[in-house]
Amino acid sequence: MAGGAAALVLVTATGAHAEGRGDVRVTQIVVNGGNNVVVGTSKTVKYKIAVTIKDDSGVKGITDVSTFNTSNGYGFVTWDGDSTCVKKSSTTSVCTATMTVDPGWIPDSDDIDSNRVAGVWQVNATVKANDGDYWISDHIAEYKVKRASRLTTDATPEPVAKGAQLTVNGKLTRANWENLEYHGFTGQSVKLQYRPAGGAHYSTVKTVKTGTHGRLSTKVTVTKAGSWRWYFPGTTTTARIVSAGDAVVLK
Repeated sequence: MAGGAAALVLVTATGAHAEGRGDVRVTQIVVNGGNNVVVGTSKTVKYKIAVTIKDDSGVKGITDVSTFNTSNGYGFVTWDGDSTCVKKSSTTSVCTATMTVDPGWIPDSDDIDSNRVAGVWQVNATVKANDGDYWISDHIAEYKVKRASRLTTDATPEPVAKGAQLTVNGKLTRANWENLEYHGFTGQSVKLQYRPAGGAHYSTVKTVKTGTHGRLSTKVTVTKAGSWRWYFPGTTTTARIVSAGDAVVLK
């Protein structure tokens, strides 16, 4: 599952620690189509790492790819060893490896707290050319692996009288990778958004912080029918999430 804006930062081959033989080089890496990788508590996640490789003799492919948290070196992603290459020219190909995450692996990924494995990850890759040239690149790209989140909205009373107050409740939770359950996420700024009936877009009305167990609650004065929802923009380690809208009509 992907979420959020583009997350890839390409580190040039000259900037990354690298060694090898010959002139084969990695010129670009795109992780998960440029999106964050979001992992929950049960669903297996697969994503692509696309590596653009260049060599005068042509490209043979990827011989190794690994990825893990940049700050602590822990990871829980596997590569099955296969990749597919699409030839773009006589010297350049894009080779793609599929990475797999089974959440059941995550609790054993860190001996202190597996949740700290979320955040900025790096990619290491070894590539090979048709003439036997090879290149081993460490920290050649960065992207984010985030804990999945959930968000609910419940507006009451329904229906509501014009000019009366509406109470909008909700709850923000996120995946805990230690016990593979969702726990409340407290102290987070969440936006309450409103879309008038027949309208095309939501607009932010106010920002509320989550309390105990990730609960949200606020009051608004209703002037016309419409839908209410909560929006959480996410953090470096937790995915953004938008709740389903709760439509409220007037009496």
